Amino acid sequence: MSKLPALCIIAVLLVFSGQPATARNKEMKDGLYARIQTPKGSILLRLYYDKTPLTVINFVGLAEGTMHLGGSKPVGTPFYDGLKFHRVIPDFMIQGGCPLGTGSGGPGYTFPDEIVSSLKFNGPGVLAMANAGPGTNGSQFFITHTATPHLNGRHTIFGHVAEGQDVVNAIEEGDTIEHVEIIRVGRDAERFRTDQAAFDHELTRIREEENKAKKKERDRITKMIRQKWPEAHHTRSGMYYETLKEGEGEKPRPGTTISVHYTGRLLLNGRKFDSSYDRGEPIRFEVGTGRVIRGWDEALLHMKKGEKRTLIIPPELAYGNRGAGGVIPPGAWLVFDVELVDF
Repeated sequence: MSKLPALCIIAVLLVFSGQPATARNKEMKDGLYARIQTPKGSILLRLYYDKTPLTVINFVGLAEGTMHLGGSKPVGTPFYDGLKFHRVIPDFMIQGGCPLGTGSGGPGYTFPDEIVSSLKFNGPGVLAMANAGPGTNGSQFFITHTATPHLNGRHTIFGHVAEGQDVVNAIEEGDTIEHVEIIRVGRDAERFRTDQAAFDHELTRIREEENKAKKKERDRITKMIRQKWPEAHHTRSGMYYETLKEGEGEKPRPGTTISVHYTGRLLLNGRKFDSSYDRGEPIRFEVGTGRVIRGWDEALLHMKKGEKRTLIIPPELAYGNRGAGGVIPPGAWLVFDVELVDF
């Protein structure tokens, strides 16, 4: 075979191999995209930068190496390249983005959720942040195989699969994220900044909005408490209590084993979630040693034998942002009718 035809063939191949990416980019709708290259093929993700800007800034910034990671990686080094899909659950999802490959690693910082009510886990191809609870987003993300409505409101959805769901379905645990390419189509996407300064600015804005919302909610709850329990005392820690029956004798000391009857309800809807009265037997524990929620320890150390109180306990003295057992939601105020039976 002569050299000329060979050169022509090479030229054609070069043109052919370069054309599809350009053509595909031109055919894309305006938006911000991420193409994840894997051993099984590529996954094209459309990112919701207009609905969840902080999360998208973080994802793109990590992918392109524009985020400061406390010296663990120099700026300009793509974070995701070379990491693995460390967790794959068939008919559920694939998860990646952990630098340790164990599911316990991250970029060295966390940031708040951006829960958008219109974005649902209503089918395959949903891109969302993995977390260890509210406000613990970092670098780990997952893509669904199917609808997972039980995750609604618990994870930030920030994109969806535009092409390559078959690749998502083929990914196996241990497969590598070879490269994440960010594609900007249209003026708005090109103008969308994804560096550390943009992240810090958006984070500050969200924190300010969160603080305003928390204050508004706290004021609403305070008003509710004052209307329902006008004689309630307010402690320095933030708890309210109303004495229903005075007790007699000494107060228990930390470490004393006490017997307590109680009924617990959620403040906002009054739903009862537990009661020792219903079981017909008080509970016993060492008070003041962290065996129970902080609000209980604080209140019971100031009660006397036979005393009955209503305790209105804020989340920071109860179960915080974790909630408990699927019964007490995150951030819940709790109301307990308690009786110090004996010690």
